[in-house]
Amino acid sequence: MMRTYVIMVVQLMIWSAFTLIEWLSKHDQLLYKVIMFFVFFYLAFALCNRVTQSTAKTLFITSLSLMIYSSIHYTLALITH
Repeated sequence: MMRTYVIMVVQLMIWSAFTLIEWLSKHDQLLYKVIMFFVFFYLAFALCNRVTQSTAKTLFITSLSLMIYSSIHYTLALITH
């Protein structure tokens, strides 16, 4: 259980880094942003898979962390605008 928590926190940091880099490259084309998303997704997935050693659990945890981060990100965007 503690491993899952640590992985979630690290993945939330990865998604935060993705958002920062996306913000810094706001003039890039959409294709480059999509490629960058898949690079960060692979990084989060590979890190989690190395710790959990289970592809199904890795996919669940990575998807969950992405959903949590996205919901927090868009909620804060709605509040601040």
